[in-house]
Amino acid sequence: MTQPVEARRAAPGMMAGAMTELDRYDALLTPEGQALLRELRGRDVSGAEALRLGTELRTRYPAQLVVDALGQQELRYRAAAKFDRAADMFLTRAGWEQASAEVVARHRAPRFAGASNLVELCCGIGGDLVALAADRPVLAVDLDPVHLWMARRNAEVYGVGANVTTLLSDVRDAPLSDADAVFVDPARRTGRGRLRTGESEPPLDWCTALPVERIGIKAAPGLPHDAVPAGWELEFVAVDRDLKEAVAWSPALATAGRRATLLPGGHTLVALDGEAVDVREPGEYLLDPSPAVTRAGAVEELARRIGAWKIDDRIAFLSTDRLVETPFARTLRVIDTRPWNQKRLPALLRDLDVGSVDIRRRGLAGDVDAVHRKLKLSGSRRATLVMTRVDDVPWGLVCVDP
Repeated sequence: MTQPVEARRAAPGMMAGAMTELDRYDALLTPEGQALLRELRGRDVSGAEALRLGTELRTRYPAQLVVDALGQQELRYRAAAKFDRAADMFLTRAGWEQASAEVVARHRAPRFAGASNLVELCCGIGGDLVALAADRPVLAVDLDPVHLWMARRNAEVYGVGANVTTLLSDVRDAPLSDADAVFVDPARRTGRGRLRTGESEPPLDWCTALPVERIGIKAAPGLPHDAVPAGWELEFVAVDRDLKEAVAWSPALATAGRRATLLPGGHTLVALDGEAVDVREPGEYLLDPSPAVTRAGAVEELARRIGAWKIDDRIAFLSTDRLVETPFARTLRVIDTRPWNQKRLPALLRDLDVGSVDIRRRGLAGDVDAVHRKLKLSGSRRATLVMTRVDDVPWGLVCVDP
C-alpha cells in the first residue's frame, strides 16, 4: 500500500496532544528549534557535556526539544566523517550507520548517466539520494516515514530537493513501469538485529529480478561472488584502507566481472585471467593489498601489474625485491624473515632495536594480545610484525615503512 510521505500524523486513538516522532522532528524546523540547533552547531555534545548542556538549555527551551536537538547534534558531529554537510542534516543512528559515505555515493552516481526516470528503493536518510539527484529526477521510496522525512530534508540541504519525489511505501509495491533505472539499498539489519552475510530485506534475488534493465544494488562487502547472476558485475569499494561495501551492477551497467575501487582517489583494478603468479619466499619488500583488491579476487592481477610474487598460494600478501608504489597495496620493507618462533621473538625484536610493534595476523593462528604482552620492548624503532604463512609454513616477518 502506498501513500505520500505527508500522510503521517497521529493514528486514530492516539491521545490528544501527544507528539509523534515526526512531530518532534518538525519541531526542530520551527524558529525555536532552529535557534537551538544553531547554538549547538559544531559542538561535541557526548558524555558529561550532554548532561551539563541539557541542564542549562532546559532553562530556556522545552525539555523535549532539548533532548531531540542534543540527539541530532551528537549524530551530526559523528557523521561529519561521512558527509560534508552533516552539520545541517537530519539523521537517525541506524540510518547514518547504514548510509553510504558521500565519497562513495558520488563515485557510484555516474553509472546512471542517461537515466531520466530513476527510482531509489530503500532510500533511508538519503545518503545516496543526494548524489543520484544531482543530475536527474529521482523517486525515493522507503517504508520508514522518519527516514523518508529525513531523505527529503537532506536532499534540500544538498540543494537537490527539486529533483526528488518521495513515496512512503513498501518497495515491493513501488511503481516501476516507467522507470529506466533502479538503485536499491536493501536493509541488512532489522528490528531483531543484523542479518547474516548475504541476507537482506528485501532479499538479493528479489532485487536482481526487478523488471528494469539498469539496476545497481548496494550490498555488504562479504557478499559471495556467486550470489549474483551471471553477467552481473561485483564492485568492492574501499575508502582509504577500509572496505566499505559491495555493489552489484546488472549487465546493462556492468563494465567488468569483478572490480576493486579505492576512494577517494578513484583507482580501480579489474580481476582478469592471466598467467599464474609465482609462489616463493619473501623478498626485500612485502605488499599488503587493499581489502577491496582481495575481495575482488584481483590479487594476482595486481601481482602481474607490478612484477610481484605471492608468498603463499592462499594468502594475499605479495613480495618484490624493489620498492613499488601502488595505490592498491601498502608496501613495507622487510628487515627480518624466518619461520615463526614465538619463543625467540622478544630477543629478535630487541636485537633489531624495535620498541613499538603493530602486529598483523593472516593465515596463522595466535593470540595477538598475548604476543604483545610478552614482548616488553624498549628499542627505538617502530615496526610491523606479520604473522602469516609462507608456502603453507608458519612464518614471521618484521617490517618497517620504506
